Amino acid sequence: MKPTQKLHDIGQSLWLDNITRGLLTSGTLGRYIQELSVTGLTSNPTIFHRAIKNSHDYDDAIRQKQMEGKSGETLFFELAVEDLRQAADLFRPIHEQTNGVDGWVSLEVSPLLARDTAGTLAAAKMLHARAERPNLFIKIPGTKEGLPAIEEAIFSGVPVNVTLLFSSAQYVAAAEAYLRGIERRIKAGLNPAVGSVASMFISRWDVAVKPKAPPSLSNQLGIAVAGQIYEVYRRLVDSPRHERILNAGAQRQRLLWASTGTKDPTATDILYIRALASPCTVNTMPEATLKAFADHGDIDQILPVDAHASNDVVTTFAKAGIDADALASQLQREGAESFVKSWHELIACIAAKGEKLKKAG
Repeated sequence: MKPTQKLHDIGQSLWLDNITRGLLTSGTLGRYIQELSVTGLTSNPTIFHRAIKNSHDYDDAIRQKQMEGKSGETLFFELAVEDLRQAADLFRPIHEQTNGVDGWVSLEVSPLLARDTAGTLAAAKMLHARAERPNLFIKIPGTKEGLPAIEEAIFSGVPVNVTLLFSSAQYVAAAEAYLRGIERRIKAGLNPAVGSVASMFISRWDVAVKPKAPPSLSNQLGIAVAGQIYEVYRRLVDSPRHERILNAGAQRQRLLWASTGTKDPTATDILYIRALASPCTVNTMPEATLKAFADHGDIDQILPVDAHASNDVVTTFAKAGIDADALASQLQREGAESFVKSWHELIACIAAKGEKLKKAG
């Protein structure tokens, strides 16, 4: 049995953290679904930037849309929706077989809206309506301004992938926004089966503390924080409040491990995949990490629900002068800023490619 199938069999969904037009048209994504147990996909501005910059797959579409007078964000979202519709259709059988639990793809609202609640909500509704696919999540950051938009999007029936979460406190805030949206739908007599995942970013923790922590603690904080979050997550989904929405027909908001590619070249390339094997979760991994795990992955143990060992590791980091709570806030802020930078680079890339195509006739 392949390692990816073993991971799937313990109850964790494997999603690909990548999308390119070539991945779709070549049949590669279909092969990953059939051979590597991939059951979903996520995207972000950086992924699209690389895909458009490093290939000619989008040239004809960009040329045609420019002739129609489109540019900037409008042009990008048309490209992105085309790709994600095709991906969503590939995952649609999985979505139907699992009754909406799995088989999702994700599209992000403009990162420029990260501090704009009303703008985020309007964009989420617009993008979900434009995509016309039931298995498409709209990614909304779990920032202070994003939380009300998450609640309102869920209440409006828009499935949400809550992104940019780094700590237990941030996860709980996102989970409560989801619960409030669902509880309001139940009270209003609406169907409460609106999907959601809460995406916890892992490897950025270890990148952030590498210059400060002693070598003996290398690559341990992200996994320890994940252990804390997993305990909180399992406690929440087993709570009476959560049971009430399930009894009314709602779905569980699943925990998603994001940023699980190993950044440290001295560490194993499947570090976070092995450490975060856990039922009732999703692991969205870069293409290289997926291939690496399929090639030489193994599962030593399941992530424990009891976070006692994780708490000890976080305490050790605290003694080394690292405040995990403060760092979580910093990482969320820097993550939002990084997405904005990637967004500007993406739009500039599309503009530059468009000019080049014009000159080429």
